[in-house]
Amino acid sequence: MRMNSNRLAAPRCGFKSAILLCLAAVVAQTLNAQDRGQGRSMVISRNGIVAAESPLAAQAGVRILESGGNAVDAAIATNAVMGVVEPMMNGIGGDLFAIVYDAKANKLYGLNASGWAPAGLTIDFLQKQGLRDMPQKGINSVTVPGAVDGWQKLAEKFGRKGLSEDLSAAIATARNGFPVPEMAAAYWAGDVDLLRSNEAASQLYLPGNRAPKAGDVFRNEDLAWSLQQIAEHGRDAYYKGEIARKMLATEKTHGGTMREEDLSKYSAEWVEPIATTYREWKVYELPPNGPGLAALEMLNILETTPLGQKGYEFASPKALHLMIEAKKLAYADLERYIGEPRGQKLPVAKLLSKEWAAARAKQIDEQHANCDTPAGEIAGGSDTTYLTVVDREGNMVSLIQSNYSSFGSGIVAPGTGFVLHNRGGLFTLDAKSPNALAGRKRPLHTIIPAFAERGAEKGTTRVAFGIMGGWNQSQAHVQFLTDLADYKMNLQAAMEAPRFTKITFGGCDVKMENRFSQKTRDELTARGHQIQLLGTFSSGVGGGQAVLRDFATGVNFGASDPRKDGEAIAELPLP
Repeated sequence: MRMNSNRLAAPRCGFKSAILLCLAAVVAQTLNAQDRGQGRSMVISRNGIVAAESPLAAQAGVRILESGGNAVDAAIATNAVMGVVEPMMNGIGGDLFAIVYDAKANKLYGLNASGWAPAGLTIDFLQKQGLRDMPQKGINSVTVPGAVDGWQKLAEKFGRKGLSEDLSAAIATARNGFPVPEMAAAYWAGDVDLLRSNEAASQLYLPGNRAPKAGDVFRNEDLAWSLQQIAEHGRDAYYKGEIARKMLATEKTHGGTMREEDLSKYSAEWVEPIATTYREWKVYELPPNGPGLAALEMLNILETTPLGQKGYEFASPKALHLMIEAKKLAYADLERYIGEPRGQKLPVAKLLSKEWAAARAKQIDEQHANCDTPAGEIAGGSDTTYLTVVDREGNMVSLIQSNYSSFGSGIVAPGTGFVLHNRGGLFTLDAKSPNALAGRKRPLHTIIPAFAERGAEKGTTRVAFGIMGGWNQSQAHVQFLTDLADYKMNLQAAMEAPRFTKITFGGCDVKMENRFSQKTRDELTARGHQIQLLGTFSSGVGGGQAVLRDFATGVNFGASDPRKDGEAIAELPLP
């Protein structure tokens, strides 16, 4: 019988003098099987997989799959539970973006469920209050939350279950309570002062006048009520009903500008994903007002380099230097040229072109870090949750949802059970910027879902993925993609691999996990990079999730980042 080369062949052992050699061979093979660069195995299944930051949330999505729901139903259920168990990161007071792959239609759809500024929130309004910069907390950082309308749009276009069933697990979890997980408890403890600055937030999130500790059971009856309203009445419960009235009353109390029509007239938008090719992959992001364009520009720049070849191996100083410098170039262009696309012409096609990338790549000095990277010249012109799902039919969802920074604006409308986000803090008060604040305008965002595919001629492989963390996201997407494309890692290994991040747009500062060798860090320092060392698996470089489907075999793969509390969970086989 021919032995499968992908399996370990058991050694043939004699009984007497050869027994010690036999045992040694068995031990050696066991050690080889365990000697790998990743801490977790991929989750592999012929049925659906949900990967999320919380096992409770992932299980909610899996239950929906097992009861006949599809990937979109599971994504909504998972997202809703995430808003219950990680209230600092996400919830119905925030925004949402999604990419959906419809297997039957063989088509990608993009959803932009980011909210606009209230009509009365303008540069003039803030400047009359003596402000010269956009507030990062408080009522004037609040824009209309888009997540709930995003759920409605997703459910109506693709879902099988309806919001009532999709939200049932979240409602039960909020009402009955859940033990607070480790990472969430750490985030919670860091935001006590912010929560104490708002009476409703303090009463809701600081039971006993303290942040819950890991293992404490936290209940949120108010959030259960809000979710029940949405389950029964859909998006109108949020944008026109009692929830809206509670939010508007809070706006008035705090001197905010949001009015009834700002909520009632809001609508999420279906958008066409933008894409580029990198090596044998085609990579998709959502168009502005998100920052996905920066990830695609980075990939275009890096495609002109010898990344992955001899001397530019994974984690080598030469490879890392190229990636850090490409990040600076792409983000400089993002900052200068990108904002809300409605009402202004943005040079998206130019920034996505291979020609633009080739010209930008020539500005990289392989021996020296550039500490002052300007945007290219064109003539004429952080806290988040990410989840992903693949179902047994091959439908896939890449979904990201956020309050922006931890506990958002710090303001809770009494009786609602959720914090209002502070996404408006990303606007600028520079009237000349494409991201200038204006009423009914959406700010430049940090959150982006992603999608990639390869090998149509042999049965396409598709990947839905995302890595959260403010301005970390585009550069983290690129590192994950190059780990797959250039370094041939599997899905989990690519998610676990050490990462760097540069949150700032200027300077030579860069943060790196300590799994990069001292020798590598020394060589980067010699090139002029100013390295801040992070821990082994640091939340400072974001956390992510990913699912992959091999359409030739119908097998699904899932990966979950150890930098978060989460898990990839497979649906049980059908009976």
